[in-house]
Amino acid sequence: MSSPIIAIVGRPNVGKSTLFNRLIRRRKAIVDDEPGVTRDRNYGTCDWDGRRFILIDTGGLDIGTDVSIHMQVHNQALIAIEEADLIIFLMDGKDGLLPEDKEIYLALKRSKKPVVCVINKVDNNRIASSLSDFYSIGEDSFFPISASHGTGIDDMMGRVMDALPARGTTEDKTEITRLAIIGRTNVGKSSLLNSILRKERSLVSEEPGTTRDCIDTPFNYNHRSYLIIDTAGIRRRKKVKAMLERITIIKTIKSIENCHVALFLIDAVDGITEQDVRIAGFAHEAGKAVIVVVNKWDAVAKDDKAMKRHEEEFRFRLKYLSYAPMIFVSAITGQRIYKIFPLVERVMEQYRMRVTTGKLNRIINASIEHFPPPLHKGRKIKIYYQTQVAVQPPTFAFFVNIPDGIHFSYRRYLQNQIREKLGLDSTPLRLVFRHKGE
Repeated sequence: MSSPIIAIVGRPNVGKSTLFNRLIRRRKAIVDDEPGVTRDRNYGTCDWDGRRFILIDTGGLDIGTDVSIHMQVHNQALIAIEEADLIIFLMDGKDGLLPEDKEIYLALKRSKKPVVCVINKVDNNRIASSLSDFYSIGEDSFFPISASHGTGIDDMMGRVMDALPARGTTEDKTEITRLAIIGRTNVGKSSLLNSILRKERSLVSEEPGTTRDCIDTPFNYNHRSYLIIDTAGIRRRKKVKAMLERITIIKTIKSIENCHVALFLIDAVDGITEQDVRIAGFAHEAGKAVIVVVNKWDAVAKDDKAMKRHEEEFRFRLKYLSYAPMIFVSAITGQRIYKIFPLVERVMEQYRMRVTTGKLNRIINASIEHFPPPLHKGRKIKIYYQTQVAVQPPTFAFFVNIPDGIHFSYRRYLQNQIREKLGLDSTPLRLVFRHKGE
């Protein structure tokens, strides 16, 4: 199931980045009192009441401006609106309703996207009692909040979740396996696609950033159906200057969201970079199955231990992808290209695996007996039962008396036990801890 996209939109300095940080529960966006600090779209992955979505923090919509940088920020926000499934329209309760707010609201309504109107900076009763002017824009309901203090967020998000369009089912019933080829620019993504399809489906060039959009190609291999996506490369933010390249970032993230397996390409000659780590993180956070494909292996000076050395280095830099199979290929010569597909099938079998509650409980009960959870603030942690609640990836819910008391090391222990006992060595896993009273 692909995650829906929510964009936070409004004029400059209404608190969009503060709300963004509040919802993703970490300080990712730069926050400053100076208007227009957010120059580009910022992306974050959120989970609210078990429902996952992508949040976009946009630069301020400055209606009527003809200054170059402001026009670019304005256009970036419009792109985010076009890509979004729902828009949070943020206004400033301290400033009151301004003419620019009315213009932005009318533009958002023309987009035909669901819009949730939110008034920020409602930090005291005096401000709360002076919001009647906002009804003049023609909206029936508003959600007063304080993004900096966290008040009103629950009511706002309840409305957002209700208004968010449905997006498919948790379990994909089709037999088509969707693959996304991801990686930074010029690592050979289009060459790999062409080698797999045995034709020039994608333009190949030494010029970084040749692929400007995501290309979907259905094909069959070994009597199985696939849809393969050649995504545009993601550059470091400071190098992303042309608007066309900025647009590709969200399209690439959407392609990752819509795939089953991400073929994550690394350049064997250049080695792994910080940007590689960042891109792989997109797929990992999205809960997608990943196969690490080390390309250009034909161009590496090798001895009998070269592959082992490279794998150890890459594994060290990508510790969070310890479950991901790794293969060394050459898209140009075709070396080991078709060995990727047995890995895809192995990964997909685990990615879609469903385990009975009885079998899962036997595994976890034995694990707890062997190594009980440590105390939390002097209190005993009780794990009552567990069950699988989703596939793609396999997701297991644990019902406990103190969910926040489960230490991350014990979570990892339980995850490793599940991997070992069920043979889930090549797929991401998710463990969710929920409260159950005595």
